[in-house]
Amino acid sequence: MEAVDVSPADNDWMSLKVVTKRCIASDVYLFELSRVGSGGRLPHSDPGAHITLLTPNGLTRRYSLCNRPGEIDVYRIAVKREENGLGGSKSLVDRVQVGDVVQASPPLNYFPLVDAAPYSLLIAGGIGITPILSMARALQARAAAFQIIYLTQKPESAAFRDQLCAPDLAPHAIVHHNFADPARKFDLATALAACPANGHIYCCGPRRLMDAVKELSRGRPHGTVHFEDFGTSAVSADHPDIPFQVKLGRSGLMLDVPCGRTILDVLRDARVLVPSSCESGTCGACRTRLLSGVADHRDYVLDEDQQGSEIMICVSRAKSAVIEIDL
Repeated sequence: MEAVDVSPADNDWMSLKVVTKRCIASDVYLFELSRVGSGGRLPHSDPGAHITLLTPNGLTRRYSLCNRPGEIDVYRIAVKREENGLGGSKSLVDRVQVGDVVQASPPLNYFPLVDAAPYSLLIAGGIGITPILSMARALQARAAAFQIIYLTQKPESAAFRDQLCAPDLAPHAIVHHNFADPARKFDLATALAACPANGHIYCCGPRRLMDAVKELSRGRPHGTVHFEDFGTSAVSADHPDIPFQVKLGRSGLMLDVPCGRTILDVLRDARVLVPSSCESGTCGACRTRLLSGVADHRDYVLDEDQQGSEIMICVSRAKSAVIEIDL
C-alpha cells in the first residue's frame, strides 16, 4: 500500500538486503528484508507496525509488516504494484531484486492490538490484509478469540489466500470475492452487529471500506474501532475538496487552504509548527481544538461527540468558508 511521503530523520535509516522477492497475488509481491552482512536481530515490531522505505524513484513509502510472532531477523512486507499511483511502489516492484540493498526506518505502530480485548474482528480489503495477517497470527498464538473478514474482487487478487485458507487460520477467516458485482457485496452490517459490544474492530483497506465500517460501527464504545490508512485513497466524490480559510485563534493569522492541500500543509508553509505523525487521520497526533466553523471530518479517530470541538488537521477540511482553530 503506497503511503504519504513522510521521511524519517537521516540517522534513522537502516540498510536492509532483499533476501526474497516473489509474486503472491495479481500485482502483489512479497519482499523479505534482513540486515546487510551476516543478518542479525532487527528492531522489535508488534502486530500492526510498519516500516518506511526509500523507493528507487526517490519517494518514501510506508509498508505494513506481515511478520509472524517472534521473528527477529527478517521484515516481511507485501507491495502492490500500482500502475496509476505516485510511483513509489511501482519502482520498488520493477527495479528492486533479490540481493539489492534498500534503506528503511525502524518500525512504528499507529495500529496496535489491544491486548485486553476479549474478542477481535479483523477486516481487510485488498492489500490491507498485510497488518491484519500479522494481527491474526499474534491472536492465534495467544489463543485469543478473533475473526478475519478479507474482501477482494477476485481470488487471484487476494494476497496470502493460501495462509488464510490453511487449516490453522481457515476456521477464523471469511474470504469473500465480489467479482466487481454489486449483487455479491459482502454484508458488513450483519458481521459488525455480531461483534460483541466489548470486542474491538480493526480495519485496513480502501477508504470506501473504512468509511463503511466507520458508519456501521457508530454507537460502539469509544476506542474500540481502529483504522489503518496510508493516505493513498482518492478523495471521495461524496466529499470533494473545496477551498476555505483557517484562522489561528491565538494570533489571528488567516490562511488560505486550497483544493488538494491540507491545513497541516499550509501551517508548515507559514512556519507554524504543530505535532503530526501518520498524516492519514488515524494516529491522533495532530488533534487540534476547533473554536468555530463547521469541519468536514475525514479522520478515523474522533467520535461524534468530539467532532464538534476538535479536528484532525492532517486530513479534515471545512464545510464553512472559515474555521478557527486553537493555534
